[in-house]
Amino acid sequence: MALWSTLRLWFNLGNCDLPTMLWNVSFLLRALTLNIDSRYNKGIPLVFYIITAVVAASYFYVYLISMVWFVLWRCRETGDLVMAMVVASLGVTSEIGPTKLIYMFIYRDKVRKLVDKYLDCDALVKPGSRFSNNLMKILRGVKKRAMIFWVVIIGNGVVYILKPIILPGRHLMEDSFILFGLEPSHESPNFEISFLLMAGGVIFTCYLPANITAFLIIITGYTEAQMLALSKELLSLWSDAQEYYLEHVSLAIEDLSEPVVKISNEQRTKDKIINEYIRKRLHEFINLHTTNINLLHQTENIFRGAIAIEFMVLIVGLIVILLGGLENTYMEIPFALMQVAMDCLTGQRVMDASITFEKAVYDCKWENFDVSNRKTVLLMLQSSQKIMKLSAGGVTMLSFSSFMGVIRSIYSAYTALRSTMN
Repeated sequence: MALWSTLRLWFNLGNCDLPTMLWNVSFLLRALTLNIDSRYNKGIPLVFYIITAVVAASYFYVYLISMVWFVLWRCRETGDLVMAMVVASLGVTSEIGPTKLIYMFIYRDKVRKLVDKYLDCDALVKPGSRFSNNLMKILRGVKKRAMIFWVVIIGNGVVYILKPIILPGRHLMEDSFILFGLEPSHESPNFEISFLLMAGGVIFTCYLPANITAFLIIITGYTEAQMLALSKELLSLWSDAQEYYLEHVSLAIEDLSEPVVKISNEQRTKDKIINEYIRKRLHEFINLHTTNINLLHQTENIFRGAIAIEFMVLIVGLIVILLGGLENTYMEIPFALMQVAMDCLTGQRVMDASITFEKAVYDCKWENFDVSNRKTVLLMLQSSQKIMKLSAGGVTMLSFSSFMGVIRSIYSAYTALRSTMN
């Protein structure tokens, strides 16, 4: 029941605030014996350690030991090059999740501190304010993006496991893939053992990237949402300052005990009151902008290596998938391509939000501000012109252009290797 309640919270778009989304993804990651949320002080249940050990052992036996044996020895004996490519593609693309999990375990203390800092940043948002409402609207889209990715990756694994069950007769996920030491593979008990080991390997392969990448989507999506919400606040800054002046002038007339009346006559002038309000708001915006830049830098520093390895693995995996023939590897294309596309989409959305913030700084009607506030806006503009971005190992930015570059590289390598094989 607890798992069902958690899944209902996870899939309910109404619960798109940062603490809830982080709690849900951290709950799912605890099944991998990984706790990224310092708010959870209880120890991880022993059953999670047992389950993780079983599925991890299944994965390593099927997609590492058996894959290497099948590709390098078995297929050399049979001469079945196509099946060697199919099994090699399975082994290569399955490395993404374990790589990210290793990085998460190595940097788990930094990840917990990062989560705490994101929660501290979110705690600064005043509930019910216009900024909060705009933030929640954008976070709804972020959660939808994470859900779509999660469903595609997990659904791909479910279909891959269910396919041989639905087909008549005895079938494995890949009938020609023989596990090391389990021949003949379609006779009992070898068939049952092979099926369970493959199923465990598939669960481990899909569950890891689905949840770890969902975590990255959420925290980088929160930075995106903050930048977009800040942009709207900047565009409304001048009108907000005028409304603030009108409200405080009326209060000053009605109640002479208000603090605004006690200040000097010069300070009570319209320009002084408006620009004082703008000055305070600009300092708030600068603090939030700086905080989000630092959070994004910390996120990139932790995961840039994992993303770089993921890109290399997926490029090699997709090339091998194409060499194995789409008719034999069509189930792997969504799994591999979706991960590259989502990483690039995440990076592109952060870049777009940063550019939107830069334009909002310039369009905030700064020409109406006093000299001091204009200088502050100039500093904000110079800072905002440094586009916020994510990278794969510092080599390439995650964006739509890099995604198209990956696709072109894969196709070029595939056509070259295909012609050589022919």
